[in-house]
Amino acid sequence: MKSTKFFPIVFFIVALVFASLACNFSASTANITNAHMSRDEGDTEQTNVFTPADASFYCFFDLNNAPDDTVIKGIWTLVEADGYDSNSIIDEVSYTGGDDTLYFSLAQGNTEWPVGKYKIDLYLNDELVQTLNFEVQ
Repeated sequence: MKSTKFFPIVFFIVALVFASLACNFSASTANITNAHMSRDEGDTEQTNVFTPADASFYCFFDLNNAPDDTVIKGIWTLVEADGYDSNSIIDEVSYTGGDDTLYFSLAQGNTEWPVGKYKIDLYLNDELVQTLNFEVQ
């Protein structure tokens, strides 16, 4: 008989837990596909290897099934190069919008790119979804 009195309390607690989780849950079908690096803004020369003299790096990707308030962020990082701190963030860029083919670019300043390893992390609504590694040789 004691278990029948206990059941409504357990049921109420479980219902409260599910209700609180439902309030914090949001599902999005947004996704990134076809992410790749390119040497040029026209995306005619896909590559993962650049030269120190290349003016810019380009990261192209398709944003799919995305509501207009979807936030995409790219964080450019110098992973490893002689004479530089490892894992140094170079730049951070973002875009808010819906379905589109997009790119993020990173242009060099007055000096050449250091020889080494680099990456760009792509975030979809603050969740890391893809990392593209590339090199300067």
